[in-house]
Amino acid sequence: MTDPTAVDTWRGRLAAPCRDVCEAPAFSLTVFAVILFNAALMGAETYSGLSAEYSGLLSATERFCVIAFTLEMLIRLGAHADRPKAFFRDPWNIFDLLVVSSAFIPFLRENTTLLRLLRLARVLRTARFMPQLRVLLVAVGRSLPGTVSFLFVGALIVYVYAMIGWICFAEHDPQHYGSIGRAGLTLFLLMTLEGLGDAVHAGLAISPLSILFYASYVLFASFVLVNVLIGVVLNALEEAREMEDEAEKEEKRAALLATQSPPDAADELLLRIAAVRSALDDMEAQLDTVHATSAAVAAPSAAPAHAAAGAR
Repeated sequence: MTDPTAVDTWRGRLAAPCRDVCEAPAFSLTVFAVILFNAALMGAETYSGLSAEYSGLLSATERFCVIAFTLEMLIRLGAHADRPKAFFRDPWNIFDLLVVSSAFIPFLRENTTLLRLLRLARVLRTARFMPQLRVLLVAVGRSLPGTVSFLFVGALIVYVYAMIGWICFAEHDPQHYGSIGRAGLTLFLLMTLEGLGDAVHAGLAISPLSILFYASYVLFASFVLVNVLIGVVLNALEEAREMEDEAEKEEKRAALLATQSPPDAADELLLRIAAVRSALDDMEAQLDTVHATSAAVAAPSAAPAHAAAGAR
């Protein structure tokens, strides 16, 4: 039967050197360089001439990248050998593991399109080595609920103004307002203020009141909604930055606890002796308190007895 203590010792011996390698700046720079090299390699494969002439070299360099990423992942797994749950609590570790392991799945290796998409996903791993980019990606993910609400409100405003534009301008400007779809597309493009001057001049040729239509639409769609979206993104960015700081503190705390060696038998025995001695001192203090209380209670009752004896 396997001794749990021996297993823990073996894990600790494996995790310590792997953790030193992972924390070395040269390791991060090397992996980052391999990721960028893999991205440049994918770009070179898009040129048919280069792909046909250097197909053997490109295949060899691709295998080199796969081997390098696999070794990196094995080292990271080894660094968490003494605390494997901490590895899977980090979403970036799970993402890296899925991207790297996908190169060894037979179905994905045979599908050229999926394989290229998964190879493209390796470029996103640069976020691990760029904290600001990692914070930005997390902020984008956390801002999605607010962005969905923004899109719903924006679509509602565009639809209402598209209906108004179709009612008012369909006969005079069917090219832009001939249907609800064309009107919506026109107003969506005007949301970026592109071509707003031409649209206003065309509207003024139809009716002077069209200035109210365009002015109110620009106010709501381009100013209010865009500022609301910016507020949502900034709030999510602040939350992502706080989460990143907390994750770094937790990682450092876990690594510190993992590197601390457990106390040996002698230290543990001394701790137990100290605990027993402290308990005995507490019991002695309680007994002294009880004796003092008993003496204080007995003193008043003894005084009348002495007084009666003197009177006799």
